[in-house]
Amino acid sequence: MTTNTSTPLTVEELRKLRKPKVKIKVVDKDKITGLNKLAVWITEHVGSMKFFLIIFTWTALWLGWNMLAPVALRFDPFPAFVLWLFISNMIQLFLMPLIMVGQNLQSKHADARAEADFEVNVESEREIETILLHLENQNKLILQILEDMKSKK
Repeated sequence: MTTNTSTPLTVEELRKLRKPKVKIKVVDKDKITGLNKLAVWITEHVGSMKFFLIIFTWTALWLGWNMLAPVALRFDPFPAFVLWLFISNMIQLFLMPLIMVGQNLQSKHADARAEADFEVNVESEREIETILLHLENQNKLILQILEDMKSKK
């Protein structure tokens, strides 16, 4: 049912046209598997300052120990730091696909929210159009009443 300019919709007609609102998070949580939830959790936490500080501290301690500690206690010799490079690369290799999966899921969620927002905006536009039509009709009636009053004087 679309609005036309000749007969504005009533409040009851507008209520019948409304779709029930859906909470996007509730719908998405039912569809996401445990592994996908893990990927989203990792994506959210890896992209935080806390994770950055953990990695930065770990790197500084590792490199500092292997450069400044007594030679007998060093376990990853300067300047190559082969073990540190290997572990760092493994972390990157494991995190990269998990982050991509998490970002894809977050993107789907953002798309669902955008679609819900669009539906609300379409409803609002229809309701505003109806209100404007009612105001135009009221304006016509008021002008007609004023004309009738003038003609009776």
